[in-house]
Amino acid sequence: LGNAFYQTFLDETLMYSCALFERPDMSLAEASHAKNERICRKLGLRAGDHVLEIGTGWGGFALHAAGRHGCRVTTTTISREQYELARERVAAAGLGDRVTVLFEDYRELAGRYDQLVSIEMIEAVGHRWFDTYFRTCSRLLAPDGQMLLQAITIRDQEYARTKRSVDFIQRHVFPGGCLPSVQALADTVARVTDLRALHLEDIGPHYATTLRHWRERFLGNLDRVRALGFDDTFLRLWEYYLAYCEGGFAERYLGTVQLLLAKPDCRRAVLPS
Repeated sequence: LGNAFYQTFLDETLMYSCALFERPDMSLAEASHAKNERICRKLGLRAGDHVLEIGTGWGGFALHAAGRHGCRVTTTTISREQYELARERVAAAGLGDRVTVLFEDYRELAGRYDQLVSIEMIEAVGHRWFDTYFRTCSRLLAPDGQMLLQAITIRDQEYARTKRSVDFIQRHVFPGGCLPSVQALADTVARVTDLRALHLEDIGPHYATTLRHWRERFLGNLDRVRALGFDDTFLRLWEYYLAYCEGGFAERYLGTVQLLLAKPDCRRAVLPS
């Protein structure tokens, strides 16, 4: 849909993922920063760490980790628009010496990294490629490395059915998307990697609040959306999509997990969330 469209309902962080509302009066931007900070704290990020991010988005996490924790971040995307805008934002923040933005498929990356972060990218991988995804993540981590995965999840009891079906979102918004379940993630990690789980937190209710903010911002900017060339049919579809997802998280049919994984030689303490 393009960066200009997403700017009509995202805040200045440009993060299209679940925010974390630690206080009821938090703004969307504050909650997005809180989410990034919780990820950094769970990983125990240090200034000497080299972090790989799979799925750049618009560079929000990379800017936060490098700017606030002093680590090096290599972040990769296969979206040309996200690649170009993330590079612009890195340059504007004066973090070009600490953040490298790549336009590459994560499967083709080489090297070893101290930490790996992937925020709501696995939903686009597809269940047939979960093995490849986690094998690649494990290969790219140092023997004492850690991985923080943030993923939208479906209930374990629904996973087998939903991965064989095509719902409203797959048909009209994200063709090819696939939500994992917590059990599916755990089974794949155990079968194809040497990673072990250190911590799991479901922040799904925060996504309902995030989506409410997005929907309100979207409805408050309909003229801007129309000016981009989107018609009323699309506007109704997108409003329904945002409300549909908000209901799914509010009713706990959907979840969002932050899963901390570690390689065998990792001895870092699990920090409180």
